[in-house]
Amino acid sequence: MIKNGVYAAGLSILNADKSLDVKSTIIHAESIIKSGLHGVFFFGSTGQSQLISISEKKDLISKTATSKFKKQFYFGTGVNSLKDSLDLIRYCMEYDFQTFLIMPPAYYKGNTDKGVYDFYAEIIGQIPKVKIILYNFEKLSGYLFNADAIKKLVKDFPKQIIGCKDSSYNLFETLKIPDFKLFPGSEAKLLKGLELGCNGCISAVVNVTHSLARKVFDDFEKKKPQTINEKVIKVRETFDQYPLIPALHSFLLAEDDKYQNLLPPLTLLDTKTREDLLNKLKEFNFTSLKNIAA
Repeated sequence: MIKNGVYAAGLSILNADKSLDVKSTIIHAESIIKSGLHGVFFFGSTGQSQLISISEKKDLISKTATSKFKKQFYFGTGVNSLKDSLDLIRYCMEYDFQTFLIMPPAYYKGNTDKGVYDFYAEIIGQIPKVKIILYNFEKLSGYLFNADAIKKLVKDFPKQIIGCKDSSYNLFETLKIPDFKLFPGSEAKLLKGLELGCNGCISAVVNVTHSLARKVFDDFEKKKPQTINEKVIKVRETFDQYPLIPALHSFLLAEDDKYQNLLPPLTLLDTKTREDLLNKLKEFNFTSLKNIAA
């Protein structure tokens, strides 16, 4: 069962031929856990999951099983196909991964509460041991979860529907369900969420703000004064001014050129825009992973 904490929506690193660099993707995930994160979710939206092939996903899944951080790894399915979702979940379970971040199928407009309910019910009906964290992100899926829809899923499937990543931010302030974990999708909302009873966050930008976000979490847990939260919010708000995946990869290029490849139609920030991003981050003494401390 996933614990309270700060989790990354992990990046996927690609080879020059646009294939998934499995080894480097795992090393990146391990490194940000070492830097403070409680865990990493592979194949979420930040990991370009919709663009990565099933066979490459399975290759990474099998390789993560040998990592000493295996218990801190989680997976999204990141596909629209029900059959592919079931296939990936079953494959993960062969390696003893049980918890999944699953967004409703995207692309087709007009997702309804009933249709989304049926999607999750079908997965649970075929794989009763699955643990699902709902992924609420209307911008990508075209569907906005509401409290009633989630309560019905939890009521009908209390052992399987265990939490929600709220990247639309319409739930984390008000939704209260016993034993149901709620993670806002931004570290800028981490402290506020914790104060309201949320369980942490699952975020893209903690790929680079990992140690800062962990300090916010730890200081809250220890009831210590917050000294870093304002910086966390400002850095996150700066990244949010740009396309998030290109911005993160463009920022990390200063550390390693392995971050230079993206799957089309995604592209890195152009030189001028990258300089603009870095100049804004300089205001908070945040220009590389070497100077992220307060």
